[in-house]
Amino acid sequence: MATAAHRRLVIVESPTKARTLTQVLGTSYVVESSRGHVRDLPTGAAEVPAKYKGQKWARTGVNVEDDFEPLYVVSPEKKATIRDLKEKLKGVDELILATDEDREGEAIAWHLLQELKPKVPYKRMVFHEITPEAIRAAADSLRDLDTDLVDAQETRRILDRLYGYEVSPVLWKKVMPKLSAGRVQSVATRLVVDRERERMAFRSANYADLTALLDAGPDADPRQFSARVSAAAGLRIAGSRDFNAGGQLTAKQALHLDLAGADALASGLRAASVVVDGVEAKPYTRRPYPPFRTTTLQQDAGRKLGFTAQRTMSVAQELYEGGFITYMRTDSVTLSGTAIAASRAQVTELYGANFLPEKPRTYTSKVKNAQEAHEAIRPAGDQFRTPQATGLAGDAYRLYDLIWKRTIASQMRDAEGQTVTITMTANLGEPVEVANVTSGELVSVGDATLTASGRTITFPGFLRAYVAGTEEGDDSDDATARLPQLASGAALAVEDVTAEAHDTRPPSRYTEPSLVAKLEELEIGRPSTYASIIRTITSRDYVYKKGSALVPTWLAFAVTRLLEEHFSRLVDYQFTAQMEEILDEVAAGDAQRLDVLKDFYYGSEGYEGLEKLVGELGDIDARMLSTFHPVAGQDSGIAVRVGRYGTYIEDAEGRRANVDDDLAPDELTVEKALELLATPAGMERELGVDPDSGHRVVAKNGRFGPYVTEVLDEDAPKAAKPRTASLFSDMTLDGVTLEDALRLMSLPRVVGEIDGEPVTAQNGRYGPYLKKGTDSRSLATEEELFTVTLEQATAIFAEPKTRGRRAAAGPLKELGADPASGKPVVVKDGRFGPYVTDGEFNATLRKVDSVEDITLERAAELLAEKRAKGPAPKKTTTRRRTTKK
Repeated sequence: MATAAHRRLVIVESPTKARTLTQVLGTSYVVESSRGHVRDLPTGAAEVPAKYKGQKWARTGVNVEDDFEPLYVVSPEKKATIRDLKEKLKGVDELILATDEDREGEAIAWHLLQELKPKVPYKRMVFHEITPEAIRAAADSLRDLDTDLVDAQETRRILDRLYGYEVSPVLWKKVMPKLSAGRVQSVATRLVVDRERERMAFRSANYADLTALLDAGPDADPRQFSARVSAAAGLRIAGSRDFNAGGQLTAKQALHLDLAGADALASGLRAASVVVDGVEAKPYTRRPYPPFRTTTLQQDAGRKLGFTAQRTMSVAQELYEGGFITYMRTDSVTLSGTAIAASRAQVTELYGANFLPEKPRTYTSKVKNAQEAHEAIRPAGDQFRTPQATGLAGDAYRLYDLIWKRTIASQMRDAEGQTVTITMTANLGEPVEVANVTSGELVSVGDATLTASGRTITFPGFLRAYVAGTEEGDDSDDATARLPQLASGAALAVEDVTAEAHDTRPPSRYTEPSLVAKLEELEIGRPSTYASIIRTITSRDYVYKKGSALVPTWLAFAVTRLLEEHFSRLVDYQFTAQMEEILDEVAAGDAQRLDVLKDFYYGSEGYEGLEKLVGELGDIDARMLSTFHPVAGQDSGIAVRVGRYGTYIEDAEGRRANVDDDLAPDELTVEKALELLATPAGMERELGVDPDSGHRVVAKNGRFGPYVTEVLDEDAPKAAKPRTASLFSDMTLDGVTLEDALRLMSLPRVVGEIDGEPVTAQNGRYGPYLKKGTDSRSLATEEELFTVTLEQATAIFAEPKTRGRRAAAGPLKELGADPASGKPVVVKDGRFGPYVTDGEFNATLRKVDSVEDITLERAAELLAEKRAKGPAPKKTTTRRRTTKK
């Protein structure tokens, strides 16, 4: 009798990966998905098992008194998955855990073992790309579970839980309920707040500079070129870099011009004679960028494609599981021998052998304690598919194209060229006197120095395939300025000289790419966590996006101040980076999990632990923590306060006004504050007395706009409700009269009866309309509420009802084709406000978005987030059972 085949159960995280492995491994393997994590620390009291309820430590899920023993529970939605996996395990001879090859993947494998408790042998299978060759190779080289990686991930999870569950309650009591603190999220929030503080303290300086348009003669190519007036009378002309954040000139021997002085100098230069002093040419060489790792992919996808970090990782996950790219969570920039061979083959095929260096290029990671070291992120396989050959579309195509280009470019020749600097002297003939703004002295200018710089690319090299994205204001790699070939002593004619005034600009706010770069520079957090960190601080209303910039809210200011003053070490950049080093040591087996947790919680020599920090807070002045004076140095008497129901300003007289959520902190100036206080929400304007009821009538500015209402007597019954009505769209709070208010409060108006049912004219959330029983029809204008007749109403109800209250309106704005779906994207006005749509998915605009300023990139981002969420679950109705009597 033949022996049955050796059967193996393979467990991966995702169904997509499971389907691919099933096709490759054959019938002797049963491949199932755990659908991500199967268990974690409890997220609420309902998840705590009955035998632990009532124990103090069960709230956090970590027993600090028993060597920080964690309490892991299987979430309700994963219990069926565990039962199914246990059933599958009964019919196999071996268990293979094929979760991702990183700390998190290793921890998922360990948790599966703890729950499944296999009685058969088990091993780990790891691969960095989902191709048939890689999967078969992984199946032939199984390994044991890496307990050091598991310890590192478990230590990280327990640290984060203790931090969040011990510090967050302090925020609830002293700032606002339902807030959260986190080991890395709070530091990321502090970074954004610190940058806004710099912007608020910034004082702009005004300066002017000059640009000359020169003519090199008919034989020159190009004949005309621009030059910067860099010095005058031996003094360097001051530019933006010569001023500090306080607006003071810091450069010595500099000429600070205003526009009047620059205009005077420009007039003298237009008649000047210009001679070339010297031409300096230097060879230019630029090496290719290394292949992508997690953070550089997030940064470049943000700058070039407009992706959020979360969107980048989501699309990269799809590409990885589809077998298009290698694993996307990595610190490594190395390529395997097969990947280098594939890259060099495509360089030769697509660009020619001239673009191929003699030897393969190798790269070394500069990330300190680089871990999870797979290959760099590259196209999968030993022969790369071009983007056109993948069959991908939308965001997946664009991201694969970016990864493919960067990988190919990394194995191409350097870009080569020349940088040329031309220095010229202009003699004015008649000296011009200009004022040095900073010193107040008059300077006599008889000559000036002009400088022109440019770059010529003689061989594009890797730039033929790839140019990195840059932040606004940076010089792009392929930016070049053509200059004519000139010799010393050559005379040039002045075509024109223009003077332009400038203001120094505050430091730019962080964008998602630049915040990722800063976190990596400070060695805070892990690259694989940056996307979730940014998602957390935005979802918690600590940070919001204004265009692509990350703007902190006043709530973030209050939370950051509390943490800085009472948990300073926990939000210290250096301490947070050191904690990452310690966790890396645990992963490498050089530090013990228990020692790390004890030091963090109980403290060690030199610093206090979390337990003492939380237990000995002392008196915290909650009002002081949430009060700010954004107009430092000005005795305005105006304070900004973060209250439980929002942010507001208050002056010395006690007047208050709400602060809009989308008003950035650095934009709340004295002038803006006075404007808000002049027309605050809740302000009453007395209109008069209703002659019929004797009640006072007032106009107010409320949460949903201006409205009028009557003021009932103090002894009025509790059930009595004042008549209230919103102002018409053409009315203003300052202009509404008592007569207007009485007309508005008379609504709804009875128009008459149709078929025995009363017809009323009413003003609702979506505009004016007629109502007859459960039937309603829109009116064209608000004034028709008072003028529509019964005859007109009968005719309106006799017409077929259009879907909704009125016929669908045309788009408010057309934006172009969605890069993901290729469908036209438009902005429309909907029931819940303006939204963007590509005809299939709709995404409501956020508070910070406006119809006027919305761009195609922002609309694509909103639609991508909507697609990622998938369709809303359908509501199910339960039929009530009735019993016949």
